[in-house]
Amino acid sequence: MPAIVVIGAGVSGLTCALELSKNKDNVVTVVAKHMPGDYDIEYTSPWAGANVLPMSLKDGNRWEKQSWPELSRLAAEVPEAGIHFQKSRVLRREKDVADPTRNSPLSDGLFLTDPWFATMFPDFRELSSDELPKGKGIHSGCEFTSVCINTMVYLPWLVGQCARRGVVFKRANLSHISEAASLSHTGKPADIIVNASGLLACKLGGVMDSKVYPTRGQVVVVRNEATPGMLCTSGNDDGDDQLVYVMQRAVGGGTILGGTYQKGNWETNPDPNIALKIMRRVVEAMPELTGGKGIEGLDIIRHGVGLRPGREGGVRIEKEKIDGIWVVHNYGHAGWGYQGSYGCAEGVVELVDEIVGGGQVKAKL
Repeated sequence: MPAIVVIGAGVSGLTCALELSKNKDNVVTVVAKHMPGDYDIEYTSPWAGANVLPMSLKDGNRWEKQSWPELSRLAAEVPEAGIHFQKSRVLRREKDVADPTRNSPLSDGLFLTDPWFATMFPDFRELSSDELPKGKGIHSGCEFTSVCINTMVYLPWLVGQCARRGVVFKRANLSHISEAASLSHTGKPADIIVNASGLLACKLGGVMDSKVYPTRGQVVVVRNEATPGMLCTSGNDDGDDQLVYVMQRAVGGGTILGGTYQKGNWETNPDPNIALKIMRRVVEAMPELTGGKGIEGLDIIRHGVGLRPGREGGVRIEKEKIDGIWVVHNYGHAGWGYQGSYGCAEGVVELVDEIVGGGQVKAKL
């Protein structure tokens, strides 16, 4: 019975703990500085949108593609998880299609004119020219039913699912990854550590991944209902680090208006000038949000800033030995942590099984 310590209680860490705990031979402890219910700039998951709008290219779509079946199942069968279906509309501007380098920095694959995910969503369709916004330079668009997640409900739900399967949670502020080995609730040294430390992977001793960087996301959360559903456009004229997206969270979580994608920016406070630009862009793209009243018709709940855990070269899912203990890494998801969470957790489980099955750990229980 291998003792496994998961570092991090964001969506990646919690999903890894849940999937690992489904194997009754695993004894899992989650160790984290921040837990669901906390709001801290270092803790990214509560600030996320969060939804499923595929961002990968076809060659790298495993994590997102393998997450979709479970996220859609939860939306259909488990309402208490805080996930609901929403019609999603993706618009491609003429200037972005003509020059792909202008595409939104949030995505490599979302705005392709022949997207791989057309086969993933059963009702995917390209929009007709009559359905495109007039006079706004829109080249084309597509529509499909996806999901949006209320993070304030979903993260505690994940904790509950883990606890049902015997996962134990501990608070700790680690300075070095090897410190996690002594924190298994078994009272004995851990056999395997899963590193889902997110943005803090750039500061955690023993890891100190210099490829990890923050990507600042600023949003406005409003009470207005997003009708007909989620919207995302390929770009805007306010700058390459500015985004246009709208999504309504499940079970009363409000509607998210976004946003920004500012690489290397650690600023934690909302910028009022950026907030105004976000609201203006969104209302222009979806005037029905305020019934034609402009930004004055927005009923604001709060302004928020989150730091996405970006990484040069993309997500890191691999194993290595640190101070004699096997570590399985799962971090660097940037803006797709939720929509890739189950696929990435599956990759972590595979690596853990390789370590255990290869006799590379000697269980201490």
